[in-house]
Amino acid sequence: MAAEIDLDLADLREVVAYAVGNAEQVLPIFERGHASDGRPGEAIAAASTFACGGPRVKTLRDTAWAAHKAAQETDDRAASEAARAAMCAPAAAFLHPLARPAQVRHILGAAAHAARASELAAGDDQVAGCDFVERLARATNSKVIEILCRYPEPPRGGGRTGELLRMLDRKLRERESGAA
Repeated sequence: MAAEIDLDLADLREVVAYAVGNAEQVLPIFERGHASDGRPGEAIAAASTFACGGPRVKTLRDTAWAAHKAAQETDDRAASEAARAAMCAPAAAFLHPLARPAQVRHILGAAAHAARASELAAGDDQVAGCDFVERLARATNSKVIEILCRYPEPPRGGGRTGELLRMLDRKLRERESGAA
């Protein structure tokens, strides 16, 4: 059984606020071609409500699933990644206090999908994704980094989005240790 991580409601709200900020950056990528589909925006709004003190309720799961469905229903890869970033915002409220590598996806998932959406929106230009990660690595607040560092490094896999997640994870851990 995985060890328990010290994690409280304030920590969860901090992680969700971080995910909301990342998802909001790329929501316009989804909305450009899907203006009438409010599901990703609703997911971000539900997550924002939780981050600002609202209860951890079923609406978070429901809106996350709806944003995921929106991601699956589009043929636009950049829009799909933007919707996945939105999906990750309310899902971050369900970060578990277990020392498992997969839990890092709850912390950095929205950021990784947002970076990939930016990359795809720039014509699948990996420099755009790396630049997005660099900006996040500099802008991520110390509390989110401290929470991240309670967990083991993220797992392998996940394609390019997984690569971006691990890149951000590495940069944030280096920043925490003073190596960057």
